[in-house]
Amino acid sequence: MARSRFVGDAGLTARMTTVMFLLGALFVALVVGLAYAVGGGLGILIGIVGIGVAVYQWANSDKVAMRAMRAREVTPEQAPELHGMIDRLCALADMPKPRVGVADTPVPNAFATGRSPERAVVCVTTGILGMLTAEELEGVLAHELSHVAHRDVLVMTVASSAGIAAGMLTQGAQYGAYGFFGRRDNNNGLPVWLVVLLVSLAVYAVSFVLLRLLSRYRELAADRAGAYLTMRPDALASALTKITGGINQIPQRDLRQVSAASALCIAPAVSGVSLKTLSSTHPSLEQRLEQLAKIQAELSRPNG
Repeated sequence: MARSRFVGDAGLTARMTTVMFLLGALFVALVVGLAYAVGGGLGILIGIVGIGVAVYQWANSDKVAMRAMRAREVTPEQAPELHGMIDRLCALADMPKPRVGVADTPVPNAFATGRSPERAVVCVTTGILGMLTAEELEGVLAHELSHVAHRDVLVMTVASSAGIAAGMLTQGAQYGAYGFFGRRDNNNGLPVWLVVLLVSLAVYAVSFVLLRLLSRYRELAADRAGAYLTMRPDALASALTKITGGINQIPQRDLRQVSAASALCIAPAVSGVSLKTLSSTHPSLEQRLEQLAKIQAELSRPNG
């Protein structure tokens, strides 16, 4: 975790370390399994491709997310109030100021991304700027800045590489692409494409579950850290309620515009679905509000 005045979260650090270790082990298993099934040359090639995907995502995570949200970077002259608020929060948190972006969409949302605090960007939509009060927006921005300080965006970006590589292999296996590489059957008599498909599906399924479990926890951790930094958990709770209600009123056409970066946003860009499922990238609104209410009660208790 980056040095800042955001409250530490040992649970988040432990989960990020565990997920990175397990996904690294899965990636090695994927390469070894493919090397056994289709020959060492292709296995090594897949390993190189997977590492290349991870490096590309690490180096360009901010650009990819900004492009997916159709966002643009804004200067202090273009968005003085937004920059001023982030300046104050960064000073309060004792952390480097990230770049600031705005996405021109009615979907009320915000996200943070970047490979390091020095290369990070915090982006808000025009929809959220027109919806929230100053106190509510400050709570949202504190939430996003805590993601930068915790470095969980970087972990999520790199960790997704194993699932991406496995997904690519699954598609190739479905079309029988591996019949062109080496032998068509392994020592057990199974077709190579079937071995590749089974191994890839297993890796993708495990990485899918691990990343979503980490994603839900990191959102709760960011809610906690942001609430303690501003000392206004009620403002963040109000913002989350407004954002979720606003998203439910947005046409599906507009939601699809930001769906690619939904996992990075403070609230998922989906409407009319339950978030109490294994596939959800965010905890339920009820769970988040309950946590913030406990923090509010704690902060309201008289000292001593």
